[in-house]
Amino acid sequence: MPTISINRRDLERLIGRTATDKDLDGWLPLVKGEVKDYDQDAGELRIELQDSNRPDLWCVEGIARQIRGKLKGAPSSYPYLKPTGGARDHIVVEKGLKTVRPFVAACKALGYKLTPEGLTQLIQIQEKLADIFGRKRRTVSIGVYRLRPIAFPVTYALVHPEKTKFRPLGYADRMSLREILEIHPKGLEYAPILAGHEKFPLLRDAKGEVLSFPPIINSRDIGEVRPGEDHLFIEVTGMDIRMVILALNIFAANLHDRGAAIEPVDIVYPYPTDMGKKVRTPQHFTASRKITRKAVAEALGTPLSSPEIRSSLASYGYGVSGTGESLSITLPSYRNDLMHPVDIIEDVAISRGYGSFAAILPSAFTVGTLSRIEQLSDKVRELMVGFGFQEIVSNILGSREDLLKKMRLPPDHANGRCVEIDNVMSQSVECIRPWILPSLLRVETASSRSFYPHHLFEIGDVASPDAAAETGSRTTIRLGAIIAHAEATFSEMHSFLDVLCFYLNKPYRLEPVTHPSFLEGRAAQIVLNKTPIGVIGELHPELLERWQVSMPCAAFDLEIDALL
Repeated sequence: MPTISINRRDLERLIGRTATDKDLDGWLPLVKGEVKDYDQDAGELRIELQDSNRPDLWCVEGIARQIRGKLKGAPSSYPYLKPTGGARDHIVVEKGLKTVRPFVAACKALGYKLTPEGLTQLIQIQEKLADIFGRKRRTVSIGVYRLRPIAFPVTYALVHPEKTKFRPLGYADRMSLREILEIHPKGLEYAPILAGHEKFPLLRDAKGEVLSFPPIINSRDIGEVRPGEDHLFIEVTGMDIRMVILALNIFAANLHDRGAAIEPVDIVYPYPTDMGKKVRTPQHFTASRKITRKAVAEALGTPLSSPEIRSSLASYGYGVSGTGESLSITLPSYRNDLMHPVDIIEDVAISRGYGSFAAILPSAFTVGTLSRIEQLSDKVRELMVGFGFQEIVSNILGSREDLLKKMRLPPDHANGRCVEIDNVMSQSVECIRPWILPSLLRVETASSRSFYPHHLFEIGDVASPDAAAETGSRTTIRLGAIIAHAEATFSEMHSFLDVLCFYLNKPYRLEPVTHPSFLEGRAAQIVLNKTPIGVIGELHPELLERWQVSMPCAAFDLEIDALL
């Protein structure tokens, strides 16, 4: 979960009043946060946030905004979001970017004289959004610039990496884009994002001055921002237009809260987007939702009147309209995290405070025990550890790139049919894994410096689409195991599977199978009672190259539920 550093006096200025320790303890549950450390001499608070779906809260401005709304009982107003006519300065997107890094959003911030605390927070939210929300700049990266030297219109285009030069941040000499990728620390870190492309994206103004080489590095001449600047230009580039605009909306709200006047910028595309070919940013793009009193009462166990629900949501930043049994609600521009009405109801509970609800004792006495599947899973864990394997526990969510592309799987393959997350905040968590093996390979990729051989396993939940199920998907528990060393073979992996099934008293057989993730002729289906329950084999060299695994690997993956 994100942990951020904020200056206490800066927080108090943004809230509009001083805050005692007791005040902070009462306010921080509004943002699912708690103080982890406090340096009294520096006045610095370290706050851990327990909500990874709210990137707007990863900064002092977002925390202050949520607290300020609760104290005022009403959301903040952002006049720059109101539709207006007339010409605006614009960014022209040129052809070719659609397959490289297609989207950009931008705005101006005028009149706020950047303070040291403000600059620190600007850098912090820039890094948090790019690294966590933007998946280490793959889907979102952000640039902040001095506005005065920029001549509009700005052009966003593809250029030859050897023919374009500028001074990157941290360097005094001009460098080509290729040299930046090979020499500059940021170039070395983020070069894989642009791997495979012959031309690279570049932002430059009407005079030909370079603003940045996204998503790698800003120009030193325009992109080196210092305290005292009062005219800023902010741009966001990325792979998903809604994520790009949301990131810009967060920056715009933060700077507006500090006193800046925000001026939108028009983005002119040569290709259609979900929001048209001319997009004004920042903009409020989330649709309204409906919520009923009945749904709130059923979820919270306490009936609330419409005025009580309206008040709770308005003080939490929502726009609310309607009366009676149904209310229409709209998220603020800096949020886009609603997936279900329960998310709205949770915000009602947070806004009111969980302590405001009366405690209810359980009406039935029950004795808990492990289910049969968990008992079997524990037995399998015990056996695998006894065989010399090390257990890992990983996230059940992953990206389509990890679950499909890196596994050499077509979308219609049995192991490639993913349950996708609606309204996902980051592409790194866009799908639920359909089997365990990608999770093991993710760990193996990060373990290249550990002594070989490697023996890893995991038992965990997976999901696959199932039209016959009530939810449209089926969740099962699977076992995945992998061995990695210079002489890893099918036979060695088979020996572990064989002894596992022996101790579980589960007679099985292997049948040859062709599987994209495994070598042809070195893969088999695991069959129990005439039903395929998994696969075993030697991993394909192309798959290992995509995962950057240097050693041969053999693996098996099977369904635990089928062993009951």
